[in-house]
Amino acid sequence: MSVNAHASWRVRAIVAFVLSLMLSLVLSSMTYASGGAPLVKVSSDPFTNKTSQHKTEVEPDNYASGSTIVNVFQQGRFSDGGSSDNGWATSTDNGKTWQHGSFPGTTVYSSPKGIYARISDPAIAYNAKDKVWLASGLAILNEGGSPIGAAVLVNRSTDGGLTWKNAVTVAKAPNGVFFDKDWIVCDDSSSSPYYGHCYAEWDNASSGDLVQMSTSANGGKTWGAAKTTADHAYGLGGQPLVQPNGTVVVPFLSNNIAAFTSTNGGSSWSKSVTVGSANAHVEGGNLRSIQLPSAQIDGSGKVYVAWMNCQFESGCAANDIVYSTSKDGVKWSATKRVPINSVGSGQDNFIPGIAADKTTSGKSAHIAITYYYYPVSNCSISTCQLDVGFISSTNGGSTWSAAQQLAGPMKVTWLANAGGYMVGDYISTTIIGGKAFPIFALAKAPKGTMLNEAMDTTSGGLAIFGGTNSSAGDRSYHNSPNSSAQFRLTAY
Repeated sequence: MSVNAHASWRVRAIVAFVLSLMLSLVLSSMTYASGGAPLVKVSSDPFTNKTSQHKTEVEPDNYASGSTIVNVFQQGRFSDGGSSDNGWATSTDNGKTWQHGSFPGTTVYSSPKGIYARISDPAIAYNAKDKVWLASGLAILNEGGSPIGAAVLVNRSTDGGLTWKNAVTVAKAPNGVFFDKDWIVCDDSSSSPYYGHCYAEWDNASSGDLVQMSTSANGGKTWGAAKTTADHAYGLGGQPLVQPNGTVVVPFLSNNIAAFTSTNGGSSWSKSVTVGSANAHVEGGNLRSIQLPSAQIDGSGKVYVAWMNCQFESGCAANDIVYSTSKDGVKWSATKRVPINSVGSGQDNFIPGIAADKTTSGKSAHIAITYYYYPVSNCSISTCQLDVGFISSTNGGSTWSAAQQLAGPMKVTWLANAGGYMVGDYISTTIIGGKAFPIFALAKAPKGTMLNEAMDTTSGGLAIFGGTNSSAGDRSYHNSPNSSAQFRLTAY
């Protein structure tokens, strides 16, 4: 071998080694789902105040419009309610790259500072008419040593979710009154008579969780007075949706899963109707979970509502993810079981986040559900194994794909401890460009005295498949005296 050939070989070897090292570093920074889909961390808790738990991010919501996805979540969870600030993570290129930050003008930890001690319950919406993103949250004061839900706030973004204006107030609670569990949506159908209206929902916990609704007709700059339903409904965790004709449908948790509507742009709200049973198994391992509904709408306006429920499991021994549909928010289909696993298998599925592709509808509607689960329901703090799962349908739920594991297992002790070990009272999934993007809290082993719980999604999104699994999973309804867990009144 000549000197020049030997030198060339050495150069090639060095280049190959460097490339191999770079690849190994890239791969080591990515987490892979069991099916091979890479996960990407879109944010981590940036705060350091000693009064809340770090590094913790919990309770995400997301929404997509055009090529933009915006995720919102809590950062720095307090053990007795709320967080240091709500955060955001935005992609403007269909989920390829992400930018993230925290909302301004909310808490004493935000920049610039707000007047509130904490904030919780983030939700995100887009107003197509005014081209503005709206992120809502429940602001909290500390009075007498106890957190008080003091106001519903909204931060606005007019540049595609990359910078945010200081929060405006949707509703402020009188002294000593506690608000809870806000949500937000906008009417994005140009054919709707109420195109551009935005709707905020929350409950007045000091009045037995009296459901409240407020409407904005100017892109979230100002909001109308709070209104109740015609039957003064009580409940928690409403998720308003808007059909193409402008009808607003609001599924929520009461003594059952219920819903109400408005057909006049929020001027008034109907009586509530029952959607399905809210019976649920209490998760092992002191995990915090509530059977809040997750709701989405397809291109035709058909509403899909998913929640955790034990009615198909003998003795309420575990939860399934179940769902119901409606074309008008008044008449609802019988509850169906999502066939993630076989009935009686002992797997416990909970905290779903459902998505519907608005470019599809009816018998061709693409539906995706992300959820948490325990492979073995009967577990303890030391033995519970927490995973993240995903399942989809290409025919409106007639059949479903095989379920897949996205992340885990996690130990519950890796999670923020806030009324139980916490990933959040809800998670979320959105569909953009035919791909599903879940957003969820993923925890790894703590680093020293700090936890290691952050926001993850799938890199490039997940393909949506159909399948041959029947959606019915029908068995006789089991309403055992042991089946139980009604919703907790305090969920901030």
